[in-house]
Amino acid sequence: MIQPVAALLAALVATHAQEAAPPPAEPMAIAAPEAVESPAQLVRVRVETAMGPFVLELDEGAAPLTAGLFLDYVANGALEHATFYRAMPYGDAGIAQFGIRRGDKLLPAIAHESTADTGILHERGVISLIAPQPGQGQGDWFIALTDIPGFDASADFHGFTPFGRVVEGMEIIEAIFAAPTDPQAGEGVMKGQMLAAPVAVTGASRED
Repeated sequence: MIQPVAALLAALVATHAQEAAPPPAEPMAIAAPEAVESPAQLVRVRVETAMGPFVLELDEGAAPLTAGLFLDYVANGALEHATFYRAMPYGDAGIAQFGIRRGDKLLPAIAHESTADTGILHERGVISLIAPQPGQGQGDWFIALTDIPGFDASADFHGFTPFGRVVEGMEIIEAIFAAPTDPQAGEGVMKGQMLAAPVAVTGASRED
């Protein structure tokens, strides 16, 4: 059975110090994205992990702030302090969540870029920045292994911010998602979703 989107939203933002406003109950009215005329400005980033590499294609044209934040972490080496630490199920798949847990490595939070403006939706393979509230996105992301439209912007929810997608190595993300979890770790709806052995990001570099 597919887990209610409201529960997923609450679970995603529960790892942050400040909780988000209560997420809307299903059904959610998803706002149709506006026409986006941003020129394609795609940047490829190779991410190395303890389980193997994958390649992202980030869209600086559609989501310049969010893509730029990730690229800043790549440039200053801080992404090497990130770990994949959670596999959250949704339907037959879910998301692989990762982030920078060291506060001294975090960059300032950025303004929110809505899916209604960028036109990039939560589909399989996208990487998305988590923000409990608009303007709080900072250093926690997930990669979707399935479509989750409830994470897009709606009349009642600001949504998270996809800003690129995996173009090579999706099997690595699938392997991370399938890694053993600790049945006792995590609280509330997150219990049982924490990876027993978090997967380290060991390096990242632009490919342009």
